[in-house]
Amino acid sequence: MAFNVDNLKGALKFGGTRSSLFEVYLSVPQYLTQVSELGRFLVRAAEIPAASVGVVDVTYFGRATRFAGNRTFADWTVTVLNDEDFEIRDALEAWSNSINSFSGNRRAPGVPDNGAGSYKTSAIVNQLGKDGSLLRQYEFQGIFPTEVAAIGLDWGTEGIQEFTTTFTYDQWVVIPQNSAAQTTLGAQQF
Repeated sequence: MAFNVDNLKGALKFGGTRSSLFEVYLSVPQYLTQVSELGRFLVRAAEIPAASVGVVDVTYFGRATRFAGNRTFADWTVTVLNDEDFEIRDALEAWSNSINSFSGNRRAPGVPDNGAGSYKTSAIVNQLGKDGSLLRQYEFQGIFPTEVAAIGLDWGTEGIQEFTTTFTYDQWVVIPQNSAAQTTLGAQQF
């Protein structure tokens, strides 16, 4: 078959999805200080992470047969632009400290002691079309930060500070477009 660029153009009938057209809604637990909706604008990079199905090998007379195992979800990392008020950084550090305090190696005082639900929240990633329409929506359930990464300081660097935060979560789900999907979260979002 001869190469014909029109075949590619025909396959990408909508012009392809753009990696730069997305927004992220993060929320912090209810017991933390209210934060603004800045995450929608200051989360400059994110990802739609993988979901993997494990494999269980069963050997029968020396021959391995494979069966599907449990589903696992990879950690989720976002890159945040840091503003001079450190609002998002402060919220993420406070959230992390509430889970396991910096000085006491225990849950911070004042955090409701009702199990994992007290520090887990949700996050939403909206994949947008070139016209701004919602193409796909992912909800991360049972999410909490496991690392608020370092911010590099350097006299020779020009630009706005940024840092990454790694989250773990119970699962992600795709919210069907025809459902009453929420584009924002009910909890304290940023």
